[in-house]
Amino acid sequence: MGKLDGRVVVVTGAARGQGEQEARLFVEEGASVVVADVLDEQGETLAKELGARARYVHLDVGREDDWAAAVALAKEAYGKVDGLVNNAGILRFNALVDTPLDEFMQIVRVNQVGVFLGIKALAPEIEAAGGGTIVNTASYTGLTGMAYVGAYSASKHAIVGLTRVAALELAPKGVRVNAVCPGAIDTAMSNPALLDPATADTGSGGARSAEAAEAASAAVAKLYRKLVPMGRIGRAEEVARLALFLSCDDSSYITGQPFVIDGGWLAGVSAM
Repeated sequence: MGKLDGRVVVVTGAARGQGEQEARLFVEEGASVVVADVLDEQGETLAKELGARARYVHLDVGREDDWAAAVALAKEAYGKVDGLVNNAGILRFNALVDTPLDEFMQIVRVNQVGVFLGIKALAPEIEAAGGGTIVNTASYTGLTGMAYVGAYSASKHAIVGLTRVAALELAPKGVRVNAVCPGAIDTAMSNPALLDPATADTGSGGARSAEAAEAASAAVAKLYRKLVPMGRIGRAEEVARLALFLSCDDSSYITGQPFVIDGGWLAGVSAM
């Protein structure tokens, strides 16, 4: 018996990183999963690997018609939808006063509007299925500030607020809504060299790309060993286990809450 036997869950941003690990774990725990992303090749490959209990759908989370198509695919394939993990998100680094409006709005469109549209599209379906869960991916920076990620932090603060409002409005309809708030997690978002080794290239040509990417990854790991009390960067699988907890009956009396998973980063600064 899996913790999600019989459930049907849409996971956004599921082609890689945290979303991929959530999709994998949810299928292992008995759910049927709609792997939703804009990275078609990677998403389709993952869905095929996961087998009959996974389907891929192209989903730009900022487009209402894409959400409607995702719901239609899920219901056609599995007959219902009773779970959502709003995982899709983007991060850009910039000083706040240097951030172009277009960049700010791009981040808001994916991170904040995407969560809003996901709740709007899926909450009625989850209610109709007899109840279920929504898990929104906020951030450590949704509960505190961080320099040079102002647009990202603003969007993640908004997600915490949306989570609380949705929880209040949807509780009578049998829908629980919570948020995960990851700190530094070892994915392409926090380390772009994992996304494309060329991003870490020093300019001497592709032959050194892999070497440069490895060096960049080592530098990121060293940074977080200093910043995080637990002395390491987090793993996507650890976030997936938290999303599983909030999506199954183990959290049956929990709604409207942000859950920090950051190795102790938010707790404060050590003087030693």
